[in-house]
Amino acid sequence: MTTTVFLHAHPDDEASGTAGSMILTSRAGHRVVLVYATFGEHGTVPPDLAEGRSLADHRRTEAMASARITGAARVEWLGYTDSGMSGWEQNAHATSFHGADLDEAAGRVAAVLDEEDADILVGYDWHGGYGHPDHVKVHHVAHRAAELAARRPRVLENTMNRDRLREQLAAAREMGLDPGFDADAPMDDGNLIGLPQSEIHHAVDVTEVIADKRAALTCHASQVDVQQMLAMPPEVYAEAFGTEHYAEPGRPPGMASSLPFA
Repeated sequence: MTTTVFLHAHPDDEASGTAGSMILTSRAGHRVVLVYATFGEHGTVPPDLAEGRSLADHRRTEAMASARITGAARVEWLGYTDSGMSGWEQNAHATSFHGADLDEAAGRVAAVLDEEDADILVGYDWHGGYGHPDHVKVHHVAHRAAELAARRPRVLENTMNRDRLREQLAAAREMGLDPGFDADAPMDDGNLIGLPQSEIHHAVDVTEVIADKRAALTCHASQVDVQQMLAMPPEVYAEAFGTEHYAEPGRPPGMASSLPFA
C-alpha cells in the first residue's frame, strides 16, 4: 500500500484537479491524505449562508463531503488565510498563505508526511497552473516539505495539458461554439496556462470514475466557478476533466498513462 498526500490551496481545488486520481487510488486500496493550505475565505458567499456561520465554515463542510467521495482517509488544514487573486491587497495579509514563511508552511506539511510515512506528495506546477498566488505557493511549499521530511517522498505536480486544451478549444470553435478562452493568452501572472505536453509525465484517465469526480465537485456547488463547470453537459465535462495530468521533476521526458500513485 502506498500513501499519497495531496496538497491543495483551497477547498474545491481537489475536486476539479485531482479527484479522479484520488478516487482511483483509494479504491485500489491505497491511502489518500488531503491537506488544504487555506479555508478559501475569498470564495463566493452563498445566498443561503446561515446567520453566524462563516464562509470558511461552509467550505470546510463542503470539503468533508467531497472527501467522503474521493476516499481521503485524512483531511488536514494548514490554517492560512486565502490570499485572493494576483494583485489583491489580501496577498499581503499577515496570515495569508502567499506571505507565509516558506519553512514554516513546509514544516507543517512535512509533519503530515512524517506522520503518514508518505510515499508521494502532490502539489502544483511551477506557476500553480494559472498563476494564482496560493497555487504558486503550493508549488514551493510542496518541494520544500519534501526536502524537510524524514523520508523524502516523490513529488508530482498537478497541471493542465496546454496542448490538449488548445485542441479541445479548437474543436469547440469548429462546432460553432465560443469557449471564451484562449489557451495561448497570458494569465494574470503573464504566463500561459498549465504546461506543454512535452513537460508532462503522467496522464491519468479518470473517465471510469468521471461521475464520481463530478459528484465531488458538486459538493462545492456554492462557488461560482464550480457552478460554471457543473453547467457543462456530461459529455463535455468528461472531455474537459476526464484526464488528469502531472509533471514529475527529475523524470525522463515522456508521458505515461498509468496511475502513478498505486
